[in-house]
Amino acid sequence: MNLYLRLIWLLLTARFRPRCQLIGPCRTPMIVLPNDLDLYWHVNNGRYFTMLDLARTDLLLRSDMFGKVNKAGWFAVVAMEMMHFRKSLKLWQRFDIETRTLGWDEKSVFLEQRIMIGDDVYGVAVIRVRFLRRSGGSVPTTDLLALASHTAPAPTLPQWLIDWGDGLTELP
Repeated sequence: MNLYLRLIWLLLTARFRPRCQLIGPCRTPMIVLPNDLDLYWHVNNGRYFTMLDLARTDLLLRSDMFGKVNKAGWFAVVAMEMMHFRKSLKLWQRFDIETRTLGWDEKSVFLEQRIMIGDDVYGVAVIRVRFLRRSGGSVPTTDLLALASHTAPAPTLPQWLIDWGDGLTELP
């Protein structure tokens, strides 16, 4: 239930926080609540990914893309994600999730999300996001960028990110 409450809080307070560019960075403040914890009294690894979802929603809200994407009949889905956990978050700790765009290709946007306390990095995630149409089919990145009025060229993606996921379709 707290994730719905966090989402409602995010929706209600987004307009009072500074605007963000669609490419970021966008810092989303959070606090560790009791139901975020696992049996070892630190944030459950799955809960991190749900918090990252909220931070991506915050980026869309504060970049004024949330309404545009909804009006276009699109929605974002995570195609791939990975995370490096560096330090544990404990009960009642306040932290930020910093979201920024690493780049894009013709189908996907690649994001980096950092769990931060001050300048200290507690975790880093890389997320591959695609946008889909509610009517079916995917949204080319060029259409998303046009909706955002973003005309700058894509940053050069590192080779490991371009190759990320190659061979996964061959798994049994």
